[in-house]
Amino acid sequence: MNTSKSFLWNIGYHLAKYLSQSRTGTAQIATSLPEQLSATLQLGDVLLVDGSSRVSGVIKYLTQSSWSHAALYIGSGYAPKGDEEEKVLLEADILEGIRLVPLSEYSSGHTRICRPVGLAKEEIKQLIAYTIERLGQQYDLKNVFDLARYLILPTPIPARWRRSMLTLGSGDPTRAICSSLIAQAFQSIRYPILPDIDYQQARDLNGGIYHQQTLKIRHYSLFVPRDFDVSPYFEIVKPVIEHGFDVKSLKWEA
Repeated sequence: MNTSKSFLWNIGYHLAKYLSQSRTGTAQIATSLPEQLSATLQLGDVLLVDGSSRVSGVIKYLTQSSWSHAALYIGSGYAPKGDEEEKVLLEADILEGIRLVPLSEYSSGHTRICRPVGLAKEEIKQLIAYTIERLGQQYDLKNVFDLARYLILPTPIPARWRRSMLTLGSGDPTRAICSSLIAQAFQSIRYPILPDIDYQQARDLNGGIYHQQTLKIRHYSLFVPRDFDVSPYFEIVKPVIEHGFDVKSLKWEA
């Protein structure tokens, strides 16, 4: 690493450290018990997180969403043995890059499970393998500088431009930006998130005209955590309901 790159890396590291620190009074409480969340998650699920760090606040503002982070549930067996707690989530962290973390990292906070529908076991294995191969890759340094700029020097941004502010990374495929890694993984098995849709006229066998829908892959850097929430191809799974919610069992204050 040459001197200029080393200097930029040091600045980027300290900025990332600053951005990853929590802000007091901003955490949202969990809407399900940790054991319910653990029992509900399935391989290939995307776990959205309502984070409380400084960078979370920037992402929420730019995406106009409560979801600031996304992690992929990969299950057990991938982390080195000897850890006190099984690391079952894979994520791109602004400070440590692509890493594995235990579920307890987020189980006490506000989360949402987004589940891809109709995938075969082999496709889910391919999805997970794609992300595992990228363990250790770093967060995009340019994106760190961009996010820090919007936090330190806040500037009013028209709503229609805010989303694009998160797609200003260097374009280096070995460096992750927020949920871009997960988007890349799903694209690798041709599973849609929020693709561009093109409608073309066609004729059926009887000569009638109909519109044929064609999906176009969007670049992975254009995806943000909320896209998994609003995607029509992901099921929203709520642990409390999955585990036998009974409204009549609730105890209300008199």
